[in-house]
Amino acid sequence: MKRVKLGINIDHVATVREARRIFEPDPVASARECIKAGCDSIVCHLREDRRHIKDADVIKLRKAVPVLNLEMSIARDIVDFACRIKPDQVTIVPEKRQEITTEGGLDVKKGEARLRQVVRRLHENGIDVSLFINPSIEQIDATIRVGARIVEFHTGKYAGADCSRDRKTQLDILKRASSYASAKSLTVNAGHGLNYDNVKPIAKILCINELNIGHSIISRAIFTGIKRAVKDMISEIK
Repeated sequence: MKRVKLGINIDHVATVREARRIFEPDPVASARECIKAGCDSIVCHLREDRRHIKDADVIKLRKAVPVLNLEMSIARDIVDFACRIKPDQVTIVPEKRQEITTEGGLDVKKGEARLRQVVRRLHENGIDVSLFINPSIEQIDATIRVGARIVEFHTGKYAGADCSRDRKTQLDILKRASSYASAKSLTVNAGHGLNYDNVKPIAKILCINELNIGHSIISRAIFTGIKRAVKDMISEIK
């Protein structure tokens, strides 16, 4: 039986820290606790405005955790930084300055020329590249053309569905896209809006390699502690 991996996004720990602009809670310490509890990788988003995760956090995380997945835009200074720090994986996401969280998948087809350059440069620096996209055949094909070998499907429409029929529709879309991407030899990950109540059907999709989850785990950690919250999510995924 396959084991779906769990990547934990610790941006929300840094968000709490930045509410007071002091040194705690420390996202690096939280990342260590997540690893001890059994997660497979740590995810953080270095935004262009540095609203939560800072450059120094990424540098420390690179040394502190066995697998670091850096979410980022393709802004030149961010790409330069990634090439210096060399995380295990980069996940390229769309980024709007005014958004609270990432609102949808990357339009790979629209940005093919620039993305091809960025993907090539990251690969040359030994960094695996994932593109955060909507579960669309068109976007999967564009991902292949730019040279990325990993996709992460945006699960926001599934997570935000307000009735069981709509949720099933979105789940079927994710299943078809996962099967298609896997058949094209892409590694398939997924994330956004997943929580303890809705994660199981996604984890059951045969082609899913890893789920990246942040907000729901950090939210539960307020009540249970972070190790318990991580273990509870691993149990749901299993």
